[in-house]
Amino acid sequence: MAPKKSPLVPFIQSLDRGLTIIQMVALSKQPVTLSELAEALEVDRSSAFRLAHTLRRRGFLSCPPGRKDYILGPSMWTLSHQYDWSNMLVRVAHKELKALANDLNETAHLAVREGKSALFIDSAHANHVIAVAGQTGELVPLYCTAHGKALLADADERELKSQFGQGALTRHTKNTITSLKSLLEECHEIKTRGYATDEGEYAAGMRCIAAPIRLEDGSIVGSIGISAPDSRFLKEQYPSYSKKVLRVAAGIAALLNTSEQSE
Repeated sequence: MAPKKSPLVPFIQSLDRGLTIIQMVALSKQPVTLSELAEALEVDRSSAFRLAHTLRRRGFLSCPPGRKDYILGPSMWTLSHQYDWSNMLVRVAHKELKALANDLNETAHLAVREGKSALFIDSAHANHVIAVAGQTGELVPLYCTAHGKALLADADERELKSQFGQGALTRHTKNTITSLKSLLEECHEIKTRGYATDEGEYAAGMRCIAAPIRLEDGSIVGSIGISAPDSRFLKEQYPSYSKKVLRVAAGIAALLNTSEQSE
């Protein structure tokens, strides 16, 4: 696919093409040939080779042993492990998180996936005397919390089996999901409606709702939602609360997807 061009803001064509190459190679399941790069960029092979060679020289591309096509290089791995993506998400989303907590007057959390758990990386608290437990830095299970299930929304049966095995899941309350079949069904429902709920599945007496935060390509990078005692957060409030949570999740996604804003 040829790189997008903005009619409003000048850009550096060679840099744009280089970034297009990195994206193309990163998304490909197989090494990418020079001919494929040239076709995607709509340039001749010589121009494509110079761009790819420059990226390879800086370690952003590499060639498998004995081959001349391209895969990602070690510089990509180094940068991805040195950069604190959670901190970046907090900086982008904190204002939206506070606005959600203030709007609903309930505790709001921002979470990312950490192995088999959801990790709370930021929170904003309501003014209620009865506050909700769950602090920044806390890990909660993926399969029985609203944030965890929002992060699992796109998971298929194979991924769930790989993540949790085929045995019964640990029960925390009488409402905890304990089978992969039920979890898979719920993931499908979450993907369809856009948000996840937790009816006291991890902590009895608590009700939670969370929505995934997606990048432009649809991948889930985090979740945002609110939690409250079920005596205060009634089932009848799901429709109105879900609209607000979804709107905030979409707002954060728009801030992350800066490429769309420059079009």
